[in-house]
Amino acid sequence: MTQAPATLLERINRPSDLRKLPPAKLKRVAEEVRASMIESVAQTGGHLGAGLGVVELTVALHYVFDTPRDTLIWDVGHQAYPHKILTGRRERMNTIRQGGGLAGFTRRAESDYDPFGAGHSSTSISAGLGFAVGRDLLGGDEKVVAVIGDGAMSAGLAYEAMNNAGELKSRLLVVLNDNDMSIAPPVGAVSEHLARLVSGRRYLSLRDAGKRLTRRLPEKIDRTITRAISHTRTFLTGGTIFEEMGFFYIGPVDGHDLKTLVPILENIRDAGKGPILLHVKTQKGKGYAPAEASVDKYHGVVKFDVATGVQAKAAPKAPAYTRVFADALTREANRDPRIVAITAAMPGGTGLDVFAKAHPTRVFDVGIAEQHAVTFAAGLAARGMKPFCAIYSTFLQRGYDQIVHDVALQNLNVRFAIDRAGLVGADGPTHAGAFDLAYLTCLPNMTVMAPADEAELVDAVATAVAYDKGPIAFRFPRGEGNGVMLPEKGRVWEIGRGRVVRCGRDIALLSLGTRLAEALAAADQLEEAGFSVTVADARFAKPIDRELVHELARTHDLLVTIEEGSTGGFGGLVMKELSDEGVLDSGRVKLRSMCLPDSFIEQDTPAEMIRVAGLDATAIVGKVLGALGVERIETRRRTRSKSDTQDERKTRLRT
Repeated sequence: MTQAPATLLERINRPSDLRKLPPAKLKRVAEEVRASMIESVAQTGGHLGAGLGVVELTVALHYVFDTPRDTLIWDVGHQAYPHKILTGRRERMNTIRQGGGLAGFTRRAESDYDPFGAGHSSTSISAGLGFAVGRDLLGGDEKVVAVIGDGAMSAGLAYEAMNNAGELKSRLLVVLNDNDMSIAPPVGAVSEHLARLVSGRRYLSLRDAGKRLTRRLPEKIDRTITRAISHTRTFLTGGTIFEEMGFFYIGPVDGHDLKTLVPILENIRDAGKGPILLHVKTQKGKGYAPAEASVDKYHGVVKFDVATGVQAKAAPKAPAYTRVFADALTREANRDPRIVAITAAMPGGTGLDVFAKAHPTRVFDVGIAEQHAVTFAAGLAARGMKPFCAIYSTFLQRGYDQIVHDVALQNLNVRFAIDRAGLVGADGPTHAGAFDLAYLTCLPNMTVMAPADEAELVDAVATAVAYDKGPIAFRFPRGEGNGVMLPEKGRVWEIGRGRVVRCGRDIALLSLGTRLAEALAAADQLEEAGFSVTVADARFAKPIDRELVHELARTHDLLVTIEEGSTGGFGGLVMKELSDEGVLDSGRVKLRSMCLPDSFIEQDTPAEMIRVAGLDATAIVGKVLGALGVERIETRRRTRSKSDTQDERKTRLRT
């Protein structure tokens, strides 16, 4: 005899199982979803606060709408953990953000219940409108729901989509999950009653009848009556801006009250044409006391103890690159009052919260608005300030047009501090900084640096402060540095000049950025086998050190470039330089480039992702042996004595 499930959640393998329950059971389901989420994230780490805040909303949406036939799109994905639990992935939640496990965001390839992938914010309304218009053109009748957070509503993309939706008038529901901004009157019984009233079919029918009646009146009177009614309702319930954009606004309502949410969503589901915006108020971290008490610390968490909320602490190691950058910039700003800093909703992630403590009037958080951040920085530079635009590599992509036209074209002195360059571990391909070298080095007037360690990062900050001949960027990775000693004051580099770290004769490894440590490790292995290896630190992706590149090519049998960036970056520039100058025509030197593969690398530990990408020391050794036609290191060791005596070349490499 089989044992009955101990919880309601155990009976729910998909939303259709949820919809079999009576409404009175939904509160208990929500409690079990919340407990399940806390338990799983405690084991894996991940995004906690946002998901806890939308548990009831998630239950209500899947209860009312016929997912996956009806389309439900989540913005960003931080809030999608309860959605994953209810859509057949509960048993795998302990693999989230792990190698081979569930993605930390919604992903089309992962589930039919993920109709659109998320990663960067503010995309759900645009995507939802695409689904809605496609449905209309193909004669479908499914519902389309797009959930977006209040923070994501600071991005221009959201308003562009809403403006278009208001014009097209396709049936679309946008759920604004407001957990922070307080952009509307307080939630209470009156607003909930009004929300339920105006979302009902009777009200919507009367509204349409009223519109038909007033259209028969003179245009001026019709317009005056319609505007008066609209403003009266929105004065009571909020949402004037959304009404002006063509949405029918409902709210705000308590996003944790299922007795309110479910009937309102049912009314909206059965409503007629046109876009509707439902404004729900939620609390980040809802239902878990530690997360409620410290929203910022529990947005993203490492593994933690469920009973106490105490997060696991790693043994103290080297300071993180982000903190090194923040401290260096703060010290430079102490000396130069023209230095200002700009972030796009990531003051903590970019280290500018540290800068703000010392210089609160000189840091600007523009919200999720990378396009504005770049052009704002351009304006500051044009006025004579020294702006540092601190944005993750993956997010800077969103401001690319502004980098091209507002910064590079005008040759303005904007400094780009590009955090999270390269692979980023658990956040996976949506947050990997793979493309900045390629998309920046192709721009006229742009200078691009890549420090090899945290000490060089301090130098890169100082170099950016001193540089006044146009835009300059420097990239650095996520995580801890190598533990090198940090200088009190950064040295200003000569633009376009690299350095030689180790001198050899046969093989030259030219590294850009933090792959230098792996290049040195590879050199150690090759040296033990009898090879003579030069290791150089390029420092600059653009302009490349032409003298160094030519010297390495002239005095070595093999030159290998190494970078943690996509194709089309530093290696391509070196290849072009040597090709244009005819160095490759003779065939005397072999040239190989190592970069990220032409594919998206799924989340895993940073070390494993580097291994998969083929950029660790083992891969570098393999690349060298393959280029030289040597099968094994032992083969080379037996023939080494002849090459030891045949070449007395003296290199003129800079040290």
